[in-house]
Amino acid sequence: MKIIDIHPHIISNDERRYPPAPLFGKRSDWSQERPNTVEALIEAMDEAGVAKAAVVHSSTTYGFDNSYVVDGCNQYKGRLIAVGSVDMLADDVPAVIKAWADKGLAGLRIFTGGSTKDFDPSELDNPKSFRAWEMLAELKLPICIQTGPVGLPQVRMLAERFSTVNIILDHLARPEVLDGPPYANAAALFALRDLPNIYMKLTPRIFGDVKKEKASAQTFFPRVVEAFGAQRLAWGSNFPTSTGTLSEILATAREGLDCLSEDDRVWIFGKTAQTLYPALR
Repeated sequence: MKIIDIHPHIISNDERRYPPAPLFGKRSDWSQERPNTVEALIEAMDEAGVAKAAVVHSSTTYGFDNSYVVDGCNQYKGRLIAVGSVDMLADDVPAVIKAWADKGLAGLRIFTGGSTKDFDPSELDNPKSFRAWEMLAELKLPICIQTGPVGLPQVRMLAERFSTVNIILDHLARPEVLDGPPYANAAALFALRDLPNIYMKLTPRIFGDVKKEKASAQTFFPRVVEAFGAQRLAWGSNFPTSTGTLSEILATAREGLDCLSEDDRVWIFGKTAQTLYPALR
């Protein structure tokens, strides 16, 4: 089984060349406590047996400056591709996306909130952002969205309006699962099942949540596969944002998904990533 990670991060140790300028003005704690260079990521991947990765730009470190994620991934072409962020409301956003794509960016990410700010989905349905989505469709680039359940109505609108753009929901859109089966509190997530261009990332957050209260991996993950199909699910480590080594994070994911068929796991740990990011094939 070829293992591909679609959600690690990298942080440069050269702040003169790559100065921090975090989105929303607050730098994330993890990026200061557990910085991880591209060289360190490659070392961790080798140790864990991860073949390739789609490296996600750290907005809470560099804002909209994708220089380090692009430069770092370009050093390891064949193993890494870069997923960056842009100001979706900027007047020149189509040209900005095209310029970054020309430098090697393989996808985009919208960060509506998370570790440093509450979620604000208002950017998602702002008509000014639609020019960016049109460019994504033209360039055939996928986009990740970092949001919680509050943003799912806007996600549906975007998926329907831009049906040729693949949308990947970071951290499975952070569903509430502690109520256990039939997971009624996650109904808004499962309601997206009819949208073929919606994909889901399975990251450490959900592998932790299914161990709490009435939830379990054995009842939750088969339900997700039933709804979306393994072909629309992909594993992401969130390393080093999530604590632990990459090997430990991968081992936890393998344990959590052991309840699925081998074919499903082959898709989740690799083939779905190659569908989303052809450069990882």
